[in-house]
Amino acid sequence: MFKKFITISSVFFFLSGCSGMALHSFKDAKPELVLEDYFKGRTEAWGIFEDRFGKLRRQFKVTIDGTWDGKTLTLDERFKYDDGETDQRIWRITKLGKGKYEGTAADVIGIATGEASGNALNWRYDMDLKVGDGSFKVTFNDWMFLQSDGVLINRARVSKLGIEIGSVTLFFKK
Repeated sequence: MFKKFITISSVFFFLSGCSGMALHSFKDAKPELVLEDYFKGRTEAWGIFEDRFGKLRRQFKVTIDGTWDGKTLTLDERFKYDDGETDQRIWRITKLGKGKYEGTAADVIGIATGEASGNALNWRYDMDLKVGDGSFKVTFNDWMFLQSDGVLINRARVSKLGIEIGSVTLFFKK
């Protein structure tokens, strides 16, 4: 009986890990998200971080200045948290082809990869996340969805060693 339980549990765990959004399902959704067009110039964003239990841990505002040189999108992000802390991240994002991107930032481990289709972008990367006086490696799985009137919604799942530790929700406005 125990062996049967383990087998069924393993199948359920494997199948549940495979579920989720598929980028191709957004291919006809409008308006089309072209990262370098959307983030060129000044963009503002407002966000929250919730822990895995749904408790609101942080609120913040981001001012983003973006430049596009025909190949690389540079995003200068300036964060202001509700507790008064400030931070900066500078992304350098290279367009690889239609809807395909990769990027780097000082606190990103390795290379971030992204793919856009229709109004959606899926962006994945590992980050050295500052926590207090230390830091630890986390994985981000971002989904962005462009809405009408220049609103971009971003929902990121944050995990450590495959276990979700929280989520970030952001609303961008041109």
